[in-house]
Amino acid sequence: MGYAIPVPEVVYMRNARFMASVAAASFLLSAVALADVDPKIGRLWKAQCAACHGQTGKGDTDKGKQMKVNDMSTAAFQAKKDDDFKKALADGVKWEGGDMPAFKDLTPDQVTGLVTLIRSFKK
Repeated sequence: MGYAIPVPEVVYMRNARFMASVAAASFLLSAVALADVDPKIGRLWKAQCAACHGQTGKGDTDKGKQMKVNDMSTAAFQAKKDDDFKKALADGVKWEGGDMPAFKDLTPDQVTGLVTLIRSFKK
């Protein structure tokens, strides 16, 4: 018996299935991160924050990359104090790629919920 030689179509399909599995796992992991957060806070994040910071806080959107937004899942970012996050939400942030506006209309509960969500992005 001889050895089977991989046919390019078979190899391609195997790679495509693998990549689909990786994509599905990434989606599920991001959904798990949001699962512990109040759905209202999740909607607030999507409406006010995700355009720049991304769904998982990595800043991996076109706008986030343009503005050079920090990856919120890194240890360095997560080392910040909750009060730092609350101040950034209340006062905005001056940044070389563009400024984050102040969100003065957020309630204290919304601010606390957003901080909890940011903490859920930890790697």
